[in-house]
Amino acid sequence: MRVRFHLPDFTRHFRLNVTFAEMLKRRPEFFREGVEIASVYGAFPPSMWNGGRFQEGICEEGFIKQVISTFNNRNIPLRFTFTNPMLTEEHLSDPFCNMVMQLADNGMNEAIVMSPLLEDYIRKNYPGYKLTSSTCKRITDPEALYSEVGSDYHIVVIDYDLNHDMETLEKIPDKKKCEILVNACCNPGCKYRSDHYRYIGEEQILYAQHVSRRTGKPFDFAGYEEAHPEYRPVYECKCMERTVFDIKGLKNFISPEDIWEKYVPMGFEQFKIEGRSLGLFSLIEHYMYYMIKPERRDEARLTLLRQLENNGTVQIR
Repeated sequence: MRVRFHLPDFTRHFRLNVTFAEMLKRRPEFFREGVEIASVYGAFPPSMWNGGRFQEGICEEGFIKQVISTFNNRNIPLRFTFTNPMLTEEHLSDPFCNMVMQLADNGMNEAIVMSPLLEDYIRKNYPGYKLTSSTCKRITDPEALYSEVGSDYHIVVIDYDLNHDMETLEKIPDKKKCEILVNACCNPGCKYRSDHYRYIGEEQILYAQHVSRRTGKPFDFAGYEEAHPEYRPVYECKCMERTVFDIKGLKNFISPEDIWEKYVPMGFEQFKIEGRSLGLFSLIEHYMYYMIKPERRDEARLTLLRQLENNGTVQIR
């Protein structure tokens, strides 16, 4: 049995994910049967190709190299969230994003794509990358999903509104190629979801361009919101603040019992835990809930927190 989890963020949660990977290696008795780390996904800010969740900050080349080698030396791929739907031809030549692609172009790492424009560019210029079809595409029609699974993607992330559509899921021809998002914080059937991706995408581009000008001034987030009143329902949304305890009542939620007792027996083995926008302690609870045996959670949590304190990730003063 393989239960392969894709974990959030190799920049903001770099130390957490390295420490968690070491705990999986050294304390396997904590973990549910078959747990593996399939990848750690995210982007190095200020990547303008990034989508799905906004990322602020600046990563220097030395840090980028360190992150790549740290995970790859543990046989864990990085998977870049290059799902910005607002990209145009001019953005493909972005120096920072291309530098990242070149540094990680070793045959192990991957990219998640949404824009056909960027997908074609990556296929042409970086053929060594395995490509994942993003859930941001909002593919909810069963026949369109089956066609996507049959296309030349390494993985297809299923729209979470199909999480419990067992008739559609059962008919997927290659279930091992599919990835299921288990802990979505968004409202099921949200009519603003695609707008949210566009809002984040445009903001990410403007932020990256602002950083590249090196003005020394902070990016005007409030000004961006004021300039786009059409996105008000998006930037006022509080769904991303939900905890693992809050999301259990959502109808697209998938529990660990569902994973092991329903989806794995069906043939699925790829599962995504979202959490790039979560704080450290909230994300730890998602990890404990999904990957750790219930009877070992307290001990595993303490073990992880002590290690994070020892390496300076958690500081008690």
